[in-house]
Amino acid sequence: MLTAFTKQHGITFPMLSDPGSETIKRYGILNTVVAQAFGPNRDDPEVKAEVLRYISVVNPSPNMEGIPFPGMFVVDTQGRVTSRVFEDFYVERSTVSSIMKKLGVGGNIVAATKVSTEHLDVTTYPTNDVITATMAPQSFVTLSSLSYPASEIYHFKPLNERVPVYQKPFTLVQDVVLDGDLKTQAALRGQESLTINGTLEYQACDDKICYNPVSVPLSWTVKLRPLVMQRPTAAPRESR
Repeated sequence: MLTAFTKQHGITFPMLSDPGSETIKRYGILNTVVAQAFGPNRDDPEVKAEVLRYISVVNPSPNMEGIPFPGMFVVDTQGRVTSRVFEDFYVERSTVSSIMKKLGVGGNIVAATKVSTEHLDVTTYPTNDVITATMAPQSFVTLSSLSYPASEIYHFKPLNERVPVYQKPFTLVQDVVLDGDLKTQAALRGQESLTINGTLEYQACDDKICYNPVSVPLSWTVKLRPLVMQRPTAAPRESR
């Protein structure tokens, strides 16, 4: 089953089978919502909402029993779990490179865009080319709060003020999640890319003067690819 599935979707990394969902159960991530979807409380509004969030926005199937809750474990070279990330919606997934960027490991796999102003050199990139600074509200994407690194307090002597500043290169991280609802899927069907716009606003100061605030426009275009919705299926048996 997995061999045919990996060939069909061009997957090159190893995939492991989990007969009877034994590993899923040992990790405590068995998706119990599947059983509720076909149980006596299946018409309960809360159960229906859980089904849409953790199983299927279309039609759940009994053969989904045994799947895990959507998420990812990060394991080190000794096989120890170092962190885990679980999703609020099974369609909206964090990519491996996004998770690695938050953990501070791994290099950039996407070509960066560089912008220079009179006081600042800015390097921007999405963690993936497939799918602030202040991101502009826009259709089809959900924005998380912007993550800032720790600043340092600087004594600006001309005004005798102490203000938080950055005097060394630093990184800003913000999640931009492509909405997984049916309306967004329908609106983007057939499109090959999506452009995301935003701005970086800052004010530069030296030991004597603070310059006028600057707003730098930013833009990223990411590729779109269809969701893989089907599960591996057993190959048909030969009859004799």
